[in-house]
Amino acid sequence: MRLRAAVPLHASVALVLTVLTFTGGAAWLSALAFRRRWLALGALYLALSATLWVAAPLWGRQPMPCWGEPLRAKGIYCAMNRTYVTPELALVLADLAGAMEAAHPGTITLMLDGGFPATNLPLLPHLSHDDGQKADLAFWYRDAQGYAPARTPSPLGYFAFEAGPTDCRPGSFSLRWNLAWLQPFWPEMTLDGPRLETALALLEADGRVGKVFVEPHLAQRHGAGSKVRFQGCRAARHDDHIHLQL
Repeated sequence: MRLRAAVPLHASVALVLTVLTFTGGAAWLSALAFRRRWLALGALYLALSATLWVAAPLWGRQPMPCWGEPLRAKGIYCAMNRTYVTPELALVLADLAGAMEAAHPGTITLMLDGGFPATNLPLLPHLSHDDGQKADLAFWYRDAQGYAPARTPSPLGYFAFEAGPTDCRPGSFSLRWNLAWLQPFWPEMTLDGPRLETALALLEADGRVGKVFVEPHLAQRHGAGSKVRFQGCRAARHDDHIHLQL
């Protein structure tokens, strides 16, 4: 009876872990066969994730680097298997990072969410990011000492919003979260305007890039070109990161 009651719980946990990390659900269910489940879960998750690094090219994907300069993915998204992109997008990102470092020495370009290693699997809560041709980049920031390489106010890289005017009204069925209560908790950091302007200009000039999403008030302030679009009022805000796609 207890086993039967536990089935929905384990199924729910596996579903959530799969949605978040791709391999977490399989690792959770497999770990149930072991006495030391948490140890088994960690070992299985690492083994499955390592396998993805090798197998990803079979699906036309490759993982972005999790360390190094001038381009890296944020560690938490590496650990969650959310940094896979197509080889073409990987080259676009590498070229952008190299050009950013040349224009502003010492710059590190930090990728956030990319995609899962397999085709056409959604990367929630994003409305796209299912084909390996989209990626989010963290903004570049400054603190009291100057440019802060690979650092963001939010530990996730998201949800530290740049306040500005908007025509969007609050709605119930929307991913445009305000999170005003959260903003005072972030450390004091300011957007690095010159680096953002350089990045937008480089993306505008790159013929491989199809669209770029940032909020209109940032686009107007930092000289964005015709590729920069507004994602709409029901999609996630883009005043905390850049979204680009082929």
